[in-house]
Amino acid sequence: MLYLHIPFCKQACNYCDFHFSTSTTYKSQLVKAIVKELSIRKQYLNTPITSIYFGGGTPSQLTLDEVEVIFNSIYNNFNVNKGIEVTFEANPDDLTLEYLKGLKSLGVNRLSIGIQSFREQDLKSMNRAHSVKQAFDCLSFAENAGFSHVSIDLIYGIQGLTNQDWVEQLNTTKKLPIDHLSCYSLTVEPKTPLAKAIENGKMEDISDDQSADQFEFLQSWALENGFEHYEISNLAKEGGVAQHNSAYWKGAHYLGIGPSAHSFNGISRSVNIPNNTKYIRGIEANKPEMELEEINTDIRFNEIVLTGLRTKWGVQKVELIKLGKKYVQHFQQKSLVFKEIEKMIETDSAFILPANAWLNADGIAGKLFI
Repeated sequence: MLYLHIPFCKQACNYCDFHFSTSTTYKSQLVKAIVKELSIRKQYLNTPITSIYFGGGTPSQLTLDEVEVIFNSIYNNFNVNKGIEVTFEANPDDLTLEYLKGLKSLGVNRLSIGIQSFREQDLKSMNRAHSVKQAFDCLSFAENAGFSHVSIDLIYGIQGLTNQDWVEQLNTTKKLPIDHLSCYSLTVEPKTPLAKAIENGKMEDISDDQSADQFEFLQSWALENGFEHYEISNLAKEGGVAQHNSAYWKGAHYLGIGPSAHSFNGISRSVNIPNNTKYIRGIEANKPEMELEEINTDIRFNEIVLTGLRTKWGVQKVELIKLGKKYVQHFQQKSLVFKEIEKMIETDSAFILPANAWLNADGIAGKLFI
């Protein structure tokens, strides 16, 4: 798997703590650095590329020529399987019919569009750059450009978003040409504009009860409307499951390219420096700046538990067995209390959280850690 981090955004959303820049001064140099890093690190994965994901930031801040240059470098440096999923994150205000046709011709076959809300007041409070009209327009453009795999992001738990408002948000999606939904609870991350506004009393704090109610409605809505809730934040119609992200949750190896991008090869994890100019300088000097973390068996166990319990596939017994008898026994013992209160189901092949435990998935995982 290959992930490319494009660290540019038109403006800063008030809740976001990802690495990005609203200045495109170094965009051309950064694209060149990404192309060079692809060459420098082409030996990192010993298997063919099975999926490609352009994330960010906002990849749709790239021109079609810049996207093509990156694609050329990927295919020149890697063995890429045919017919793979190629996902491109985008914001509605960047998308025109011409741009989307260009992406399609370059090999992009799945879009992930950051709509976040179909209410103007929500978009304004989150400092989003697009309008509701642009959200609807870009989905029409995507359909006309021939994209059959389209995902949109929606956020719940927003201040002022009533449960009825959330119902209307979800019901709106039933009319749209999409096959995937990513739904996230608004989270107050430290040092973000949202956190500062709440601290200064300029905005209300988010309500955990509101978020929980809206998540539970999302679960019931999915069952009634043909969406499989296959991961806590992700839902798909038949054939719409995101192959790239699903592989992450199942422990696949991946190479991350670009500033702040993560890579994992089963033995260690590396993280590129989250600074555009330092990233560029390191790549130009053939010395990529990154932090390296060795992954011991305890860490790997905790990661398998944390990611597995977030999905419909659960924690696979075969993965625990690979780690060793100690880890199988530890999981079996620690999970007894959750099985007794019907917050965990054991099948022949896995340990799975039932729907009524998904709100507590991270807490349950923490109780199972080594």
